[in-house]
Amino acid sequence: MKKIVTLMLLVLGMSLTGCANMSEENKEQKEEIDMTKLPYVAHLNEDNPVITIKVKDFGVMEAQLFPSVAKLTVDNFISYIEENAFNNSGFHRIIETFMIQGGIVKKTKSPIKGEFLSNGVENNLRHFRGVLSMARTIVKDSATSQFFIMHETSPHLDGQYASFGGLISGFNVLDKIATVETDRNDAPLSPVIIESITVNLNGYKK
Repeated sequence: MKKIVTLMLLVLGMSLTGCANMSEENKEQKEEIDMTKLPYVAHLNEDNPVITIKVKDFGVMEAQLFPSVAKLTVDNFISYIEENAFNNSGFHRIIETFMIQGGIVKKTKSPIKGEFLSNGVENNLRHFRGVLSMARTIVKDSATSQFFIMHETSPHLDGQYASFGGLISGFNVLDKIATVETDRNDAPLSPVIIESITVNLNGYKK
């Protein structure tokens, strides 16, 4: 009888430990943020579309998209999401204390107009830590699907790239991705896979 009780207690202890580990893992994967303290709080709105970026082995990041800042860019980004274009893509360029870049897709749409000041478009969303912005070539109207998320604030990008959203959770995931080992071309030594990007439109219509 004592042996049975001891065995039951051992199994119960293992179960509780497993639950605690799962709880810690879930807590690590989704980090809640006090949005009132974010530097782009003026752009946050409960009616904004919210995207969820699931990164394999790293966790989840959530971000609001800001149509009031860069509507064309937001609509273009959502169109890629709705086609599942980002699924199983990756963050292919990573520079710690700067940004992580992803969004290479199998088929890109036509380039869009760059919504930033040096291209004649007012955009007052600065490149703070956590801000989403569009990658481009030296051609100002060349953005398609590739985007980046700022790891640290970088004022030299302001007015030069189309910022269009900001993280509202998952800064811990951003930090983990930004600090992976990379090669001399800033590519991660091990793939950083975007399992999916989904969107809750919250009633927003393109």
